[in-house]
Formats: sequence, structure tokens, C-alpha cells
Amino acid sequence: MRSTAPRFGTGFYPLGTEDAVVIDRGSIRAGSPAVEVVLDAVAAGIDAARPGTVLRDAVGVKDGGLTVGNAAYDLAAYDEVLFLGGGNAAGRVASHLPERLGPARSGGVVVTDDPVPVDGVDVVEGTHPVPSEPNREGTRRLLERARAADGDTLVVVAVTGGGSALLAAPVEGVTLADLRELTDVLVRSGAPIDRINAVRKHVSAVKGGRLARALTPATTVGVVFSDVTADDPSVVGSGPISPDPTSYDDALTVLSEYDVDAPESVTQHLERGAAGEVAETPAADDPAFDDVSVHVLANNATAVGAAREACADRGFEPLVLSSSVRGASQAAAVTHVAVAEEVRRRGDPVEPPAAILSGGETTVAVGKSGGTGGPNQEFALRAAVDLPARTVCCAVDTDGRDGPTDAAGAVVDPDTVDDRRSAREALAAHDVHGYLEERGALVRTGTTGTNVNDLRVLLVPE
Repeated sequence: MRSTAPRFGTGFYPLGTEDAVVIDRGSIRAGSPAVEVVLDAVAAGIDAARPGTVLRDAVGVKDGGLTVGNAAYDLAAYDEVLFLGGGNAAGRVASHLPERLGPARSGGVVVTDDPVPVDGVDVVEGTHPVPSEPNREGTRRLLERARAADGDTLVVVAVTGGGSALLAAPVEGVTLADLRELTDVLVRSGAPIDRINAVRKHVSAVKGGRLARALTPATTVGVVFSDVTADDPSVVGSGPISPDPTSYDDALTVLSEYDVDAPESVTQHLERGAAGEVAETPAADDPAFDDVSVHVLANNATAVGAAREACADRGFEPLVLSSSVRGASQAAAVTHVAVAEEVRRRGDPVEPPAAILSGGETTVAVGKSGGTGGPNQEFALRAAVDLPARTVCCAVDTDGRDGPTDAAGAVVDPDTVDDRRSAREALAAHDVHGYLEERGALVRTGTTGTNVNDLRVLLVPE
């Protein structure tokens, strides 16, 4: 691998800037002054994890060299520099990075649902969270460019949240319609993302390290915006350039454990793989990874840390519970409310005014209920049922889309729930979107250009 210790200094060319995230506050019924504070904190968290901010600090180009994290690459050592990417933030990464790579840059392909024009890069607008024909066609172009790379090529690959859906290349025998159906039933199953992606990897020609195999023998540099707990690159975007620790047997176990009614073509392919009739995804000892380095540049802690600072600046003592909260959304909400109650009653572990913050990814097992909402909307409504007086809670997905809705999440206070019975019925049916919209509680940001998982802020005023 043609990399050395950093040697190009810190005089980076300035990367582009992005407008701040704008929350549509006109539709929010603010019942408390703390609502503005919590919305400002959430916006600050999202902004901190956007590519323009992150790349300015983590990536530099100077005197013919590229630095990414603690590695450096002499651009003059390569005949061409290629940029590939997939995910919610990949388009924004493309807009801030490739033009800085100099005359060696030879273009690339990006598949994203937040497209921005990039000179020389084929930016394909796909769909998320369910893949579509543009996703498949864009991924076909990406794989074509990857397979053409040789040992004199440096490839920068952006892998971000949303890449599992946007990089869609179903294996032979699995149709796009089958992949769409599989995605839908997996998301509704309530399985955690690492288990969901174990299945996706094994019905894909690009996921689970298969893109790294296609890129061999090029030098590959991965820049990752993590939307998963533990920041495991093999899970983000289903790990297209990372070794896969899962197997066909694991994928079949997920279908069984979470009662996933997968399309017959998917089940048959997984069973053939488990029987050794289909090649397994590449593991850590595969030579495909000999010239691959992966750098996690932003994660949920990036957003939580910025929101924490925003709360402190407004006079709220911050308490970060974790950036890796997972499990059922409603259960997580009850735990967060319990902490807020302790703060209110006893001033423990911090005294009001206080801000309780967390990140991670909770789940909702929608099953066949047909309800509309998302993990953050469900978290917020469940919290609102029991919130202490004057407490405000906001929960959002940093990509601006919570579940299959146009809302990032919701902001609530004790007055949001004017009918506890109907609130509990909505929660039981996992159908909370309409309830929250009727009460002016939905938070809409539009597409944010990033995805580092969920962000939650509870404010407990004096």
C-alpha cells in the first residue's frame, strides 16, 4: 500500500462549506421556551456531522499529497485517482473532496439520494430506504469503474449510512423486486441493523467486501460516515470495502430468528451458500484487503458532542447517557424519562437546568401492522406520555428521514399528549406519525446530507 505517516502538514486547501440545517419551525407548536433550545441543539448536532465540516478537519491535500486521518498518499505515485461512493452523505462528500485531488483525478461514480453536481463525477440519484432501478443502474456503473482500476490507481471510496439501500446489486437469480421486498420485510422485522445487513451482504454483488475484491489491485482509501453503534465499518453501508465476519448461515438465522418472510429467490440463494454451492463473502484474510485502508471520519458521537456543547452554551448542564443506545424505541424512551424524573426530583446525577443526551439506533418491530412512523417518532411519543412537567424531548434521525416518512423525528412536551388513550393506541399499532402531525410535533429538516444515526435531547428546566 503506497501510504506513509502524515507528511504534508496541516495547511489544507479549504474545503467547501454548507448552509446550516434548517428546521421547519413554522409547523411546530412550541408549548415551552425550551423547545427552541432543543431544536437548536439538534441542528448543531446534525451540522457537526455533515461532510463539509468533517472533511475540513479530517482530509487534506497539499504539495501533491492526500492525507486522510493518520495516513498519507503521494498522488504523484498514481496514474489516476478515482472517486466512488454510496450512501446518504456520499454526494456531499463527492462535492467537497474530488475537486481537491488535482489533475490526476479521473472522475468516478456516486449513488446517493442527496445529489449535488460534481465536475467529472457521475452522480446518480437513487432512493432510500427502498432500492429502485436508478440504484441498481448506478451501482452497475460503479462496479464497472471499479473493475477497470489497476495497480496504478488510487481509489477514494465514500461509505455512509444509507449505502445498503443505495448500492443495490442483487446477485444472479434475485430480482430488484425481490430485493425491494426483502428490504421492506427486514426493516419491519425490528432486527438490529447489523443482523439486517448480514442478510443484505449475502444477496449482493457489492456489499460484504465484494467492492474491495472488484477494486483489486488498486489502492483503496475508505472514508466512512458511521450510522451504526460501535462504528463497525463492516456494518456501515453493509461494508462494501470491509471484511465480512458473517456467513450464509448467519443470514439464514436472521430470517428465522426475526420471522422474516423473505422472497423464495433470496432463501434459495442463502441455502445454496450455506451448502457451499456459492462463494462466501471475503473474510479478513482475503488478499482483496491487502491494499485497503478504512477511516471512520464521523459517527454518532460527533453529533452528540456538538449538541452537548449547544446545550451547555444555553445554560443546561449536559449529561450524555450513550452514543450507542439500541433496542426497542419505546423501552428506550421509558428509560430516558426515568433519568429525567431523577434529575427533576433529586438533582441526580445532574441538577436542573439539565440536558440529557443520547445517540445510537433504536428499532420498531412494525411487522404487518401497516403503521406509519419511525423509531424517533415512536421514541418521542412514548416519552411524551410520561414526561415530567416542563420537560422537552426531541428525537431525530440525522439524515432527515425517520422511517418511511418525510419527518426527521419529533419534538414533544407533556402537553403534546392530550389524550393518553389514543396516544397508547397509536404506539401499540406503531402508527404514530398522524398523531404527532395533528399536534404540531413533527420535526422536518429535509435531506441533511449526512447520516450518523439518531440523536435525542431531553431538556429539564429549573
